[in-house]
Amino acid sequence: MSLNNNHPYHLVDHSPWPLTGAIGVMTLVTGLTKWFHNFSINLLILGYIITLLTMYQWWRDVCREGTYQGKHTISVSNGLRWGMILFIISEIFFFISFFWAFFHKKLSPNIEIGAMWPPVMITPFNPFQIPLLNTIILISSGITITWAHHALMQNNFTQTSQGLFFTVILGIYFSILQAYEYFEAPFTIANSIYGSTFFMATGFHGLHVIIGTIFLLTCLIRHINFHFSMNHHFGFEAAAWYWHFVDVVWLFLYISIYWWGN
Repeated sequence: MSLNNNHPYHLVDHSPWPLTGAIGVMTLVTGLTKWFHNFSINLLILGYIITLLTMYQWWRDVCREGTYQGKHTISVSNGLRWGMILFIISEIFFFISFFWAFFHKKLSPNIEIGAMWPPVMITPFNPFQIPLLNTIILISSGITITWAHHALMQNNFTQTSQGLFFTVILGIYFSILQAYEYFEAPFTIANSIYGSTFFMATGFHGLHVIIGTIFLLTCLIRHINFHFSMNHHFGFEAAAWYWHFVDVVWLFLYISIYWWGN
């Protein structure tokens, strides 16, 4: 291997985390299958532990490379930006599949579900109760994360911390309300195509909210430890992009599934 380092790109050091990550995911999927068939969660828990430890240590190394070792040059940062943009585009198409299924059945309901929408025996949610409150919460969180980003660009440490803290709190509040909504739901995922599309779309969005909340909480911890500056904060920027994506998807979910599809 050439020892010439006269290039702006970061060639990562040898790392065990891709191997342990593959082992963790394989254990996780195998444990999930075992849980489905034998109702045993031991292997599933082991898979979670391996995967979570790998995630923590791998991302810890990335934070070290970008923060303390100076390996995230302008070229590397641009590559990371394009990677995040392409990832969000792939997520957009992921949700388009759920909207497509919902619109198809909404606009042309089959005779098997009573040729009507919502299907026979389905009592949908009132869009002006918890769904509307959750919409206000996510819009507010979009404002607070923008406030935090603006404060970071102005090198205002305190307001950046406050904006991130309020965004994390709003994300947690959203997840609690959605869990309560699911608990009180008058239908299940097994209740026709309506239940399937509703819980798949809103459930995966809820998972993305949880992931985004963890992402932002990590950024808050890094910010408190002075990992970000007004000129070097792509980790925060990526989290903000992801959170705005989650906000926009929820607006489409609320308008199409909760309100128009009701």
